Amino acid sequence: MSLRFRQLQAFHAIVETGTVTGAAEQLGISQPGISNLLYQLERQTRLKLFERSKGRLLPTPEAGVLFQEVDTVVRGLDHVAQAVLDLQNTQAGQLQVASQHALSFGFMPKLIARFAQERPDMSISFQSQYSSKIQEWVLSGLFEIGVCEMPLIYDALDRHAVHVETLLAIPEGSPLARHDVLIPQLLEGEPFIVMGPDHMTHRRTREAFHNAGVPWRPRVHTHLFKNILSFVQEGMGVAILDPFSLQFDFGGGVVTRPFRPAIMMDMAVITSRARPLSVLGRQFLELLLVELRPYEVSPPG
Repeated sequence: MSLRFRQLQAFHAIVETGTVTGAAEQLGISQPGISNLLYQLERQTRLKLFERSKGRLLPTPEAGVLFQEVDTVVRGLDHVAQAVLDLQNTQAGQLQVASQHALSFGFMPKLIARFAQERPDMSISFQSQYSSKIQEWVLSGLFEIGVCEMPLIYDALDRHAVHVETLLAIPEGSPLARHDVLIPQLLEGEPFIVMGPDHMTHRRTREAFHNAGVPWRPRVHTHLFKNILSFVQEGMGVAILDPFSLQFDFGGGVVTRPFRPAIMMDMAVITSRARPLSVLGRQFLELLLVELRPYEVSPPG
């Protein structure tokens, strides 16, 4: 037996509304069309599904049993149709974003929250991780968009390079705050809170002190800019920090100054070259690039 969904949908609407007129209005088709669909269904099933009483259609016991089965199917397809409509209108769907830790404690949550305001049914998958893992995730399709530090280790990633200038964070009340700009010669003997030796800020700061002929004194090594900032707030030393960690920390206890020569952080917004972005992904990517623009500076020549 080959039952058509439209027949089941008409039957479902008649049970719910009690009349052919109501079913026609609900489905947006003519009353004769509803009557014809019901006739086809009764003929194919060889079941009497309704009794007429005072202008209404009363379901037979057989119709009651059939309705229990049909209800799940019809409502399920209605949900599918609504999901398609939501996706077309970008009101639903899933936003999949991963970022390095520096952006994950303020910048990215605020941006995603803004993006989600007009998309109440959108689900969100957000994760912060080390840059190499973010690249793996985007390449494998676990996340659509990633923000990571350079260099890229996979050729199959599209990228938008973002170069940001770091600042020197010093404990509030430090005598160093009287200087408008800090250079290695003014920081001789000062304890530094630093990322690991493989990190670009570590290498570039070490090189700046070496070129200036000034001894550099790393005191605390850690793996997150958020941790570095906390140590500076505790008065353990000074640190080269990204602008995101500084802007979105409200704990106080720190002042910042430009450091020369400038220590740059090279980042990239990445997507997979192998798969197209969803509509949501494209819209969020456009917003993300706009919001990162104020932080961007040209890399040293």
